[in-house]
Amino acid sequence: MASWSEFTAAEPDLAAAVRALLQQYGPGMGYLATVRADGGPRVHPVSPVITDKGLYCFVVDSAKRRDLERDGRYALHSYPPEESDDEAYVTGRAHLVTDQAVVAELADALRASPRVDWRLFEFSIETAMLRRHGPAGALPLAMSLRYPPITLKWRDPALGLSTPASATAPLRESSATVTLTTPTRDRPTPHPPLPPIPDLNPRSAPLGIRLQDLATATTSS
Repeated sequence: MASWSEFTAAEPDLAAAVRALLQQYGPGMGYLATVRADGGPRVHPVSPVITDKGLYCFVVDSAKRRDLERDGRYALHSYPPEESDDEAYVTGRAHLVTDQAVVAELADALRASPRVDWRLFEFSIETAMLRRHGPAGALPLAMSLRYPPITLKWRDPALGLSTPASATAPLRESSATVTLTTPTRDRPTPHPPLPPIPDLNPRSAPLGIRLQDLATATTSS
């Protein structure tokens, strides 16, 4: 399963757009879905950390951490922007980071308190999705043929069962889905141009937020 850096190398424009939505408020903000012991879903707000090397998350002692330790499957969805209904979404598996150099570097950058019971997870990327709803927004009855919503999807080709990027399928009369795959030497992949995204400048935002604040911002149920 691809790391964030591998996903970025394969689809730099899509990765930049996903990162912009996850970091639109400065520190990363998103909704993390995990799998409960009974197989049901659990959703919590989290503050993901995105670097050039990976997608990470500090997780305090909580039900969602026990979910990730038992079953690493996850889904991470962006917060809704104030000016549009655009959304980004990634899925994959979470892995506990055991490289102490990586843990120390990120803990120092985010001023993670040693008095807080946290663990660092890295999220690998199986699929990624970007949805542009256009001026009409996400309301189905308000969709416009002039400004149809566009969905861009990518799946790690190492997992197989991927769809050629040139294939488009109507989602409704006013929308289309484009699945992106990583180009190979024998089969270059023509990518449709991405719609313009707001100048959110995520790289100029602070890397993270103090872990003491995160502990009070999330629930443990």
